[in-house]
Amino acid sequence: MTVGVCSDIHDNLDNLALALAHLRKRAEVLLCAGDLCAPFSLAALAEGFTGPIHVVFGNNDGDQYLITRVAADHDHVTVHGHLAQIELAGRKIAIHHYPDVAERLAQSGQYDAVFSGHDHLKYQRQLGSCLWANPGEIMGRYGEPSVGLYDTETGSFEHIDLEAR
Repeated sequence: MTVGVCSDIHDNLDNLALALAHLRKRAEVLLCAGDLCAPFSLAALAEGFTGPIHVVFGNNDGDQYLITRVAADHDHVTVHGHLAQIELAGRKIAIHHYPDVAERLAQSGQYDAVFSGHDHLKYQRQLGSCLWANPGEIMGRYGEPSVGLYDTETGSFEHIDLEAR
């Protein structure tokens, strides 16, 4: 299974549209590591990707109540709060917005993959048997916007750079 991973949208709907155009072609499931910002960004995410979507809150997701209300209008969207622990195609996965927390989760040995955001940087690290990766940012504030693809069969992760708008 191919899993799309995104983070730090910060209401940049143009870049989100670019990201979703790539992810719709290649991913079956989408994980979002927070900082959608406004509830309308979750609506755009839900309307632009029809597969299952798993979302955690970031530090800039101010109206968490309305975000959860938007999610309730879309059967394929699950908002997990600040930590998601899910299983996809036999892989145990955690999602947390903050890298320092995500790194500790990855070091715990409980997961096959852990995804985070917050610092807007693209990276991936192998910590024991666990992949820890940050897809970068959709926002495009600190560089080229990007998303990631995680392959549950091989355990590999790749960054996809987007053309900023």
